[in-house]
Amino acid sequence: MMPGPTLLAFDTSAAHCAAALLSDGRIRDARVEEMARGQAERLMDLCREVLDAAGLDWQALDGIGVGVGPGNFTGIRISVAAARGLALGLGVPAIGVSRLEAQALDAPRPCRAAIEAPRGAAYVQDFPGGAPSLVPARPEGALPPLDAREEIARIARIAADRLGTDQPRPAPVYVRAADAAPASDPPPVLLP
Repeated sequence: MMPGPTLLAFDTSAAHCAAALLSDGRIRDARVEEMARGQAERLMDLCREVLDAAGLDWQALDGIGVGVGPGNFTGIRISVAAARGLALGLGVPAIGVSRLEAQALDAPRPCRAAIEAPRGAAYVQDFPGGAPSLVPARPEGALPPLDAREEIARIARIAADRLGTDQPRPAPVYVRAADAAPASDPPPVLLP
């Protein structure tokens, strides 16, 4: 029997830094650290720790799975940029997986996935065929929320299933406009 792929998945699109290693069809390690800030500084070390725990190095990877949101704008960009860079450097594919897809994995169809959004709202997607949207509150009948450890494990499983198929480069799933306001112009500097 042929061994299954070895894939590292990670996600920073929520208030956490999460990584999981899938090898031979099973999750070998999954780690989640709750954090509102600091994911960019912590992500690569967390990935290294997951690989070390399995006795593997970066070259053992057949692919990278990455959570592409929806969620925190900066967090999504951290993960997507890291996945693209690792994939390029290692010569392996990077596969983006939305958090809503992860929630809907293995659920009977039709189903509605929903995850928490800011200000009591929810990101929602109907499966099959729906597009992600933002609604004012979590809808009745939506799938139950996942904990971050199960979510990253599902991202790894979905990405591994997509290995060997034609996939676009990972891209952020942005459902709403950014909360950030453009910087105001600095005051003019008067030179003598």
